[in-house]
Amino acid sequence: MLLTTSVHFLFLVFLGMLSLVLVLIIIVLFYSFLQYREGMRVSGWIKIIDAKISEAIVYDEQELSSDIHFKKLADNSSFRKLFLNKLVDSEKKFSGSAKERIKDLFKQYGLYREAMHKLEQKKTYLIAGGIQELTVMDSKEAIPKIASFLSHSSEQVYQEAQYAMVSLKGFDGLGFLSTASGKISEWQQLRLLLSVTKIPDDSEAAIESWLKSNNASVIIFTLKLLRKFQLLSFYSMVISLMEHSSVEVRAQAVQTLLSLENPSTILQLIEMYSGQPVEVKLEILRVMKISKDKACVDLLKEELENSPVSGIKVQAAEALFSLGQQEYLWKLIQDESSSEELIQIVKYALQEKVC
Repeated sequence: MLLTTSVHFLFLVFLGMLSLVLVLIIIVLFYSFLQYREGMRVSGWIKIIDAKISEAIVYDEQELSSDIHFKKLADNSSFRKLFLNKLVDSEKKFSGSAKERIKDLFKQYGLYREAMHKLEQKKTYLIAGGIQELTVMDSKEAIPKIASFLSHSSEQVYQEAQYAMVSLKGFDGLGFLSTASGKISEWQQLRLLLSVTKIPDDSEAAIESWLKSNNASVIIFTLKLLRKFQLLSFYSMVISLMEHSSVEVRAQAVQTLLSLENPSTILQLIEMYSGQPVEVKLEILRVMKISKDKACVDLLKEELENSPVSGIKVQAAEALFSLGQQEYLWKLIQDESSSEELIQIVKYALQEKVC
């Protein structure tokens, strides 16, 4: 009797497990079917959207036919999100009139509110995506809202907001530099620099305040701005930055001095050289190599023969070669008192293979 009961119980357990497996298989198959159907629908939408974008680019507005089916699809929220993404991707690939036609589609189908809606979300990637879309579509009316994200806690968000302000307003959009507390990355600096196409005549006060910023990355970006637009009037302020507490600021200042060079630049760098950190000294030596100013030959020889830092010796040797001091370098190689390290460095500078 007990054995019969056990067998019956095991049979019921087996049936239960089998039923559960069957249910799971049905659920997986149903989910896969829904995913497949959704994929097919999206694939169809992409073809329709691509055709619409191509039509808008190729034909004049007067030649475009009224597309009732597309207008109906454009009422679907999922379709609108996909349409917006495709427009943003397409805008990046075209220029001139084609780019303008794409922006016209953005306005025609009211996708502005779709992008603005993302700015009301809590997820940072959605906010950043919305800002990016509004920027790409040149939505200047969104500037006040985007400006509110300049102090956002998310780096992704405030960086997109910074880029948007400059992209939409040009130099005036750089106003956030006066209060920026976070580090502006090199990549972000490059994006901002590419977006600034001209410097207004009344920009001097703003630039001067940025060069005095407590944020080192703001100063570094401003120095790059000076180099890009050759703002010679700030030369003396750049010289003063050679005493800044940030080594990176000093190194960037050296590069900027070369760009804004005047007859006294190399002499001033020679005068300031001894008190600089190694990283800045290396930058000064690179500038001397580029400048080819013979006033620095004595300093270069001193550094090559006596500096305890190998990197400085290498830079000094290369600079001397650039300044036409090959005869001096050959004499060092032949001098029996020269160390093996010095000989190898000089041979490298002379582009001779070390045996």
